[in-house]
Amino acid sequence: MAQAPDIQAKRLSKAQLEANFANLHAPLNAHEAFVESDRCYFCFDPPCMKACPTSIDIPLFIREIQTGHPKSAAKTIFDQNILGGMCARVCPTETLCEEACVREHAEGKPVKIGLLQRYATDAAMADEHPYGRGKFSGKKVAVVGAGPAGLACAHRLAMHGHDITMFEAQKKAGGLNEFGIAAYKTVDDFAQREVDFVLAIGGITIEHDKALGKGLTLEQLEKDYDAVFLGVGYAGVNELGLKHENSKGVEDAVYKIAALRQSKDLSKLKVGRRVVVIGGGMTAIDIALQSKLLGAEEVSILYRRGREHMRASAYEQELALSHGVAICEWVMPKKLITKDGHAIGLKIEGTVMKGKKLVGTGKTYELAADVVFKAIGQTFVDMTAGALALEDGRIKVDEGKRTSRPKIWAGGDCVAGNKALTVAAVDDGRRAAESINTFLRGSHHG
Repeated sequence: MAQAPDIQAKRLSKAQLEANFANLHAPLNAHEAFVESDRCYFCFDPPCMKACPTSIDIPLFIREIQTGHPKSAAKTIFDQNILGGMCARVCPTETLCEEACVREHAEGKPVKIGLLQRYATDAAMADEHPYGRGKFSGKKVAVVGAGPAGLACAHRLAMHGHDITMFEAQKKAGGLNEFGIAAYKTVDDFAQREVDFVLAIGGITIEHDKALGKGLTLEQLEKDYDAVFLGVGYAGVNELGLKHENSKGVEDAVYKIAALRQSKDLSKLKVGRRVVVIGGGMTAIDIALQSKLLGAEEVSILYRRGREHMRASAYEQELALSHGVAICEWVMPKKLITKDGHAIGLKIEGTVMKGKKLVGTGKTYELAADVVFKAIGQTFVDMTAGALALEDGRIKVDEGKRTSRPKIWAGGDCVAGNKALTVAAVDDGRRAAESINTFLRGSHHG
């Protein structure tokens, strides 16, 4: 295993890379959308709608497509989920609305709800903004974090007539939609086009390079604004807890995905010939598949339990497998093997469940690697210095997403109980905005 690491750019031609990172699914044309919409039973008590975290009226928007009104369909979607365009691309519909579809249960082939949603939202986003800003209320709201939760909150508050200032740590808005989603899922700079679409309502300004602890304090925000919404996401990355973890060649998957998304020329991105990914969620699948698409020859995902326990959906797993990614189940990394400060492989131990506990079997083997990616989850870092009550290590909120401080709301990955999904973050932002609006209207003087 003493071989020198093989990490280089230009493993594939530009033409191959463009083909590899093109649209994962071609969008439906008008005829295909009509045919697909015709498959919907328009259930009276639709299970798909119950399965949608933002409770979109799915049968209604599909009927609007069927009757030739895709922009009306988009309005039905945007009323509940202003980021419906991105959610149509990245939402795990196969485990949400489409899994609940009556057609899925009857014949194993659900209505293609995600593609129909994309057809409708794409049609509307090419037109003028479907919402008007409400009459100015005289109230100002600060939104910290311009990710899915923050954008959804800001848009709904603008509809209610409030003035919103968004503070974003990065140089671009969009949060995980811009920095954390696989490049092949969101082509043509869609995340930024969606940000522009949301901001088109007016009344929202964004200040970049601003974050809690970096030019912002909760106390000052509470003084300067009538209400504050925190959509700060995760700031930390989980560690493996292995010796030599900071060696060259050991990388955090989330940062690599961000670099990939911001790259203007994929041929300049270096990729290892043999790539090992540790983890079992969407991030693990994303970085493994993208490494393969960049030209890595051998890509393996190591997961400590069985495939059925992975957080990545069966569909995402199949997608990776179909591109030649190997998924190794019931294994865990025991030791990083390094040479001259660079990772060259891993010592791996088999795992088994003993009762409710996962334990090592004692059987080990070595796996060569040029690059090892950590994709074992992210963690919330409390930048409020304990100013807000926490629950299970994240910000505690009520039904309306209000925190323990009366002028502060929060939503998205930073709040307790939130599922790490764009659609769940959008739902939090919308709910918080309605709660904030009720509070601001109640506290209006004069």
